[in-house]
Amino acid sequence: MEKLLKDILKFRDERGWKHHDTPDALAKSIIIEAAELLENFQWPDVKPDLENVKEELADVLIYALAMSRDLGLDPEKIIYEKLKKNNVKYPAP
Repeated sequence: MEKLLKDILKFRDERGWKHHDTPDALAKSIIIEAAELLENFQWPDVKPDLENVKEELADVLIYALAMSRDLGLDPEKIIYEKLKKNNVKYPAP
């Protein structure tokens, strides 16, 4: 995970995009990319384009991981914390 995070930030920083990556801009970007992902599933009778699904899902993950790093959050830790809360909130039958 650490190498992936470094590679994402290196790609961003080499292009001079870091100043654009404010928490609000990243949150907006996540929503925009999630909407593009959702477009693949807009029509129930149309098979989604798996290649586009992969690309849009990757965009969502890239923005989310960049945001976690910029906010000083460990993505693995916050996911496990949320899973723990969800386990209490939604116990298995």
